[in-house]
Amino acid sequence: MDSIDASIVNRLQEGLPVCARPFDEVAATLDLSLDELLSRLQRLLDDRVLSRFGPMFNAEKMGGALSLCAMQVPVERFDIVAAQVNAFPEVAHNYERDHLLNMWFVIATERPEQALAVIRDIEQLSGCRVYDMPKQEEFYIGLKLAV
Repeated sequence: MDSIDASIVNRLQEGLPVCARPFDEVAATLDLSLDELLSRLQRLLDDRVLSRFGPMFNAEKMGGALSLCAMQVPVERFDIVAAQVNAFPEVAHNYERDHLLNMWFVIATERPEQALAVIRDIEQLSGCRVYDMPKQEEFYIGLKLAV
């Protein structure tokens, strides 16, 4: 990552402008061509410097549900269960933790009643209990990590 990549990451953490061609505007503010901005962004994703680039939606405001889930997965089955869990399109942000509950992930669904169905399907497929911890309150902290 060079200084131009860092400026791209820092700028994109501020969000995209709401307009017909937001990447054109971002490129202009960084004194880059659109092609250079997009190719650098794609390289950062391909090289896994960035794990994800995309919008953040409020599932509840759109009629859906969001829940943090955890599982106690036997270490020898962790990769298999992770693949099973990650195969569900409703699952995001799956992380391994050094804890009794060693797998943590987020479920986001279009409708609230879908969350419980996904949890039950994961339990049946994996043979492991899913601990459901639905969001009770949301706090916006505006986290930006300067690069």
